[in-house]
Amino acid sequence: MYRIIEKKILNQTVIQLLIEAPLVAKKAQSGQFIILRVDEEGERIPLTVAGTDPILGTVKIIYQVVGATTKKLSLLNEGDYLKDFVGPLGVPTHLEGLGKVCVVGGGVGCAIAMPVAEKLHSMGVDVTSIIGFRNRDLVILEEEFRACSDKLIIMTDDGSYGEHGNVTVPLKEMLDNGEKFDMIITIGPLVMMKYVVETARPFGVPVTVSMNPIMIDGTGMCGGCRLTLNVDGKKVTKFACVDGPDFNGYEVDFDEAFSRSGMYADFERHAYEETCNLYKKEVQ
Repeated sequence: MYRIIEKKILNQTVIQLLIEAPLVAKKAQSGQFIILRVDEEGERIPLTVAGTDPILGTVKIIYQVVGATTKKLSLLNEGDYLKDFVGPLGVPTHLEGLGKVCVVGGGVGCAIAMPVAEKLHSMGVDVTSIIGFRNRDLVILEEEFRACSDKLIIMTDDGSYGEHGNVTVPLKEMLDNGEKFDMIITIGPLVMMKYVVETARPFGVPVTVSMNPIMIDGTGMCGGCRLTLNVDGKKVTKFACVDGPDFNGYEVDFDEAFSRSGMYADFERHAYEETCNLYKKEVQ
């Protein structure tokens, strides 16, 4: 059993938990993820590690309430326990040999981008962070990004906070003006990552994308996170959970990934509604 040490509401749908998990805290690196179960009958879901404290033995996870399991998770409080919390899994983000990096995060994907930016900053890398949200109310982790970024740009789709527009707007401006990056690391919705890749393509800047949005069971058995990569003109099949979640953005077939990511949307919505209805009955 894994105790919830701290619970923090970041916005109307995003929650941060601090979990007591000493063994995971000692091993986890930026880019890796864990598998958790809320209770004995719960499904297994992958969540990316958003930070660790090896001394205190704690692991930070940040998630958006979008399905049945994340809804159940949101109902737990400090002092409650999770049934399972297994990891770290996946391949850590490769950060060696970089001098100047642009980290681009979108929405709840910023929870995954932030520890990457923190790690780069601790290594002495010059970090430019661009984080994007639909509106001011959904902005998360601003202070954390400011602390680990040499330059921080906040974008909102409606212009209610920061600058007006999506994350590719300032990225293109910087590249057009001759800004040089050793790497662009982008984490967020699939469509955002695709357009970050296309924005960088004419400039030849290497782009790493995190394909965790399409992961389901996190072990490679379900096949839900299967990816098609175009490597040197040949199609190669990989799994986001065991081979990634990070990949060369220029090699990813994003159109196939879009299709795969929506396969279980109707089922998940139905399960979410059942969970909400069950909770309402319990509190009545």
